[in-house]
Amino acid sequence: GPGKNVLSLVLRGIVPSAFFASLVSLVKYTADPEDVLPTIVYWLLGSYNESSFRDVIFIIVPMLTAGLLIYKMRYLINILSLGEEEARSLGINVDFSRWVILLSSAVIISATVSVSGIVGWVGLIIPHFARMITGANHSRLLPVSMLVGAIYMILVDTIARTASYGEIPIGVLTALLGAPIFGWLLYRTQMKGWSND
Repeated sequence: GPGKNVLSLVLRGIVPSAFFASLVSLVKYTADPEDVLPTIVYWLLGSYNESSFRDVIFIIVPMLTAGLLIYKMRYLINILSLGEEEARSLGINVDFSRWVILLSSAVIISATVSVSGIVGWVGLIIPHFARMITGANHSRLLPVSMLVGAIYMILVDTIARTASYGEIPIGVLTALLGAPIFGWLLYRTQMKGWSND
């Protein structure tokens, strides 16, 4: 049933997350505490401070490829949003489509994290804000999410660089802002739903 699918998806996320978190902890434990460890900790907090144009060139091809693939599947995502049974009845290969979308998303996230470190909450709150603007049609939702996300990150990065004498790790700010905003979004969706449709 639907509950079983949701539970399976959650568990598939928890297991690799716990495994890789333990690997990160092992790397931190074995790292040189005077030189390497501070760099690792700062990277885990998320920052654009060490990013360069060369880094952007390095990740642009996989990000564009995966992003264009997801956008090409925008109508398919709309159908999948209706539910698994409806999608199958329309002849959609649900499992294959789901894996393509998940792997493409993983490529984009991995490329971004390799440059900026871990910047949390953005992928939770920005798509919901964009949905409030565009509705649920992914033809509009995907590009608007990218635009709103870019504007949001520029604003947060500006605050991180100017709010104190030293640059605040951007991941700290996105968490401080993201948690209450997402709480408000959850409250709003309980009251009205994500969109005004």
